[in-house]
This record gives sequence, C-alpha cells and structure tokens, in this order.
Amino acid sequence: MTTHWGRGCSVAGLLTVTVMSATAAQTGRRWKAHDPDRPKPVKVTPGDTPTAPPSDAVILLDGRNLDAWVAKDGSAPKWVTRDGYMEAVPGAGPIMTRRGFGDAQLHVEWSNAPDGTGSGQNRGNSGVFLMSTYEVQVLDSYENVTYADGQAAAIYGQHPPLVNASRPAGAWQSYDIVFRRPRFGPAGKLVTAARMTVFHNGVLVHDAAAVWGPTNWLHYGQYTRHPDELPLMLQDHEHPVRFRNIWIRPLPDLPADEEGLAESKPKVTLRPAELDRLVGRYGAGERVVAVVSRARGTLVLKALGRTFNLVPETKTRFVLPQTAGTVDFAESAGIMTFRLFVAETVVEGTRLK
Repeated sequence: MTTHWGRGCSVAGLLTVTVMSATAAQTGRRWKAHDPDRPKPVKVTPGDTPTAPPSDAVILLDGRNLDAWVAKDGSAPKWVTRDGYMEAVPGAGPIMTRRGFGDAQLHVEWSNAPDGTGSGQNRGNSGVFLMSTYEVQVLDSYENVTYADGQAAAIYGQHPPLVNASRPAGAWQSYDIVFRRPRFGPAGKLVTAARMTVFHNGVLVHDAAAVWGPTNWLHYGQYTRHPDELPLMLQDHEHPVRFRNIWIRPLPDLPADEEGLAESKPKVTLRPAELDRLVGRYGAGERVVAVVSRARGTLVLKALGRTFNLVPETKTRFVLPQTAGTVDFAESAGIMTFRLFVAETVVEGTRLK
C-alpha cells in the first residue's frame, strides 16, 4: 500500500525517485532494507496437505515403483513395494537414489513392524543417510530404551533428538529435514560443517545442529572432501522397515546478503551552512509531517514515527543509511520543499515558518 502525506510538490526533479541499491562496493553487502529492486522469491505451489510435495519437489517414492532408486552396487533394488509403500528386505542391502543431492529439504515417512518385538537397537532399525554419509536414525523408540544418540531421530552417534516424539510401533511417522552440506576449501580443508534441522512427526528435534563428521557406529569419522551432491541412502539393518511419500527439494546456497544490510556512505561532504539551509519543520498546512535537524555533521530526519540519519549524495538529495529510500529538497521562490520516498510510502511537505 502506498501512503501519501502532505501536499503534492510540483518543483522540477522531485517526482523522479532513485532508490539506492548498488552499495556493495561500499560495504560488501548488496541490499538495503525494503529495496524494490531486490529479486522477488520464485513462486512455489504448496501441496494440498502439509506432507504433500510442493510443486518444485523431486518425487523419490510415490509407492508405485522404485524407479528413482538403485542398490548400492548400482543394480536394481531388491526392496519390495506394495500398498503404496516400499519395505526393506532383510539382507538385501541399502538403496540409494539415482540422483545426487546436496543442500536439501527432505520429507520421509516410515513405519516399523506393528508387533513391536525386540529391544534397544534390535527393534525397527534403519536410517536415512543424507549424501549417503550423514545419518538420521530410524528406530522404534516408543517405550523402547536405547542409548540417546542412537534412538529415533538422533543424528547417529552424535546428537540425541531434543525430545522423543515417537509414535507407537506400526504407526506411520515422518521426518522433515533441512540439510546443509559441508563446505570444503580449494585444498580440501573443511570450511563449514554440515548442519541439520529435523522435525520428527512435526516436532523440532534438531535445530541447525552441527554434524561433526560422517556418522558411524562406535565413532564418528573425520570430514574428507567429497562431491557437492551425493545420493540419499536408506539403510537395510535386517529389519522390515517401511517407507512412503519421500520427496526432496534441492536448495540453493544461502545468499551472502543474509549477513547484513548494505549501508550507504556519503558521496559528498557538505558544509554546515549547506546543511543548515535545509533544517526546519515540514508539513502540509499547519500539520507537521517531518522535522529536519542537524547533528554531528549530517542531517537528522524525524518522520513516520522514526528517526533517520541522512547520507548526502548531492547538496539536495540524501538517502537513508540502511533503508532503500530518498529524501529530496528543492527551493523555488524562497520556498523549501521536501519529499521522502521509502517502503512504498511518500511524505511530502513545505517548510513551515
């Protein structure tokens, strides 16, 4: 919504708005707050239910076939499909996606045997391995005690889940995982560890947890450089665990501009007298819409219930330090006018006597 305050101004030049956005050379950051030139997010249509795949998801399992999967040796997988799910065949070995993935949002639904037999690790054991390397444990952990970093939803051998959100044996359960792959430098040295955010049955159980290295039994491995994309792997741990409705969304790298806002620096240096000629109260009629004062060698603007230090670009044009907006002054026939444009909002006025 665009809001206008004050009287429209006909002074030449005031109605042309230029919003600062290219300040990367000054600050190393690209965007200011509310920059209209900032690229808009692409449109994604969500699924009809929270567990249904959105329009940009890669469907890995819809329950009809195993076309997206291979055995670890590249042969056809020996797991079986029926009734809309696939089931691990004890002794058949793990299965892997034909395609590799790196940063991703993953949805997996799984179920253990309904009889709930066995105890500890010998009860509905499997695993979801991001990049075939970093495991989120699958286990029947409903009233089944085992070591904390090996129960359901653990980042195996490293991080126990924050809570045990397990459903009873035989019930369908879900993992929603946001995975950020490790980053390696040119020489293969680790720069950033992998991280996982995991929801188990809709409950947060890992919040951007750092993965210390490849997950393993009895120890965790050291990071070694590997490709940026590797297959997703599901483990065969000799238990007939079932899986359904598996989909994944490859994610782009986090944008560098997440680190902070761009900030404008002065392009000109104005003398005190040049600043003082712009100071005053501005309004429409008797209603004050903005107050401009001078402090510490610059102008200070109070408008819209906010206070802004103004950064000079010319003698009459100023920008806001970290917000995409312009402030223009113009004088005609001894009358000083003012125009602020910020966040689709226009404030205009004439300096009051």
